[in-house]
Amino acid sequence: MRSLVAVLGFLVFGLTGHAFAAGGLADVSVYDRSSGQVLPVYTTDGQRYIAGQTGNEYELKIRNNTSEDILAVVSVDGVNVVTGETAATSQSGYVISPWRSFSIKGWRKSLTHVAAFYFTDHSDAYATRTGRPDDVGVIGVAIFKRKQVPPLAMQQAPRLQEPAKDEMRERSSAANADTRSEVAGVTAQPAPEKRIGTGHGRGETSYARYVDFERASDAPNEMIAIRYDTRANLVARGIIPATAHQPDPFPAHFVPDPPVR
Repeated sequence: MRSLVAVLGFLVFGLTGHAFAAGGLADVSVYDRSSGQVLPVYTTDGQRYIAGQTGNEYELKIRNNTSEDILAVVSVDGVNVVTGETAATSQSGYVISPWRSFSIKGWRKSLTHVAAFYFTDHSDAYATRTGRPDDVGVIGVAIFKRKQVPPLAMQQAPRLQEPAKDEMRERSSAANADTRSEVAGVTAQPAPEKRIGTGHGRGETSYARYVDFERASDAPNEMIAIRYDTRANLVARGIIPATAHQPDPFPAHFVPDPPVR
């Protein structure tokens, strides 16, 4: 299967603890490009949440924590960020080299350009505007390992029996249905502000090319989901404590005198 690999824009990105990242085989974090901050991840009942600011652009940062290539199939608001299709784990994604990090800044428009992600009103979200509003407010990353070619001496060894492809598809469909149910259960709760989604923003340069990637299995090796809403809504739902400190990138302080010896 042909997938994309970013050929420019690889970043060395140090994640500050797991309060700002989610995942195992790969770490996924959300970087607010407008404020210059990695958004903290809040965990409640096994679900992960971030608070987005309406109007701010953001990007997804994914780090491969393994010694082999992985494929990351990425969805935002239930839409594949590469193809624009209603998301499914069988679709195209990005191939990430071992121990490398890179950023996904927007909806891929071509091999050279993307349309920037930005937090916006639910009604302005790309998914809503294209008739798919049900899953607005969630970022999903499905991680696949590459199929390993066995050594020549091992090629005649008996293969272990694997689940039939139909069974694997049923499992994947059931998992997707569970995820959709969880999202519906979360977003149905009352909130003081309108919910937010991800818009189809300004165009910018982002290079990629096609590569071949054969998956080790039809089912993802890891699924990572991060839900998002406004800070006020998350506070109202008890996900963020009302007294939680909101980071300020430029606190109002002046240079103090050095200590007296």
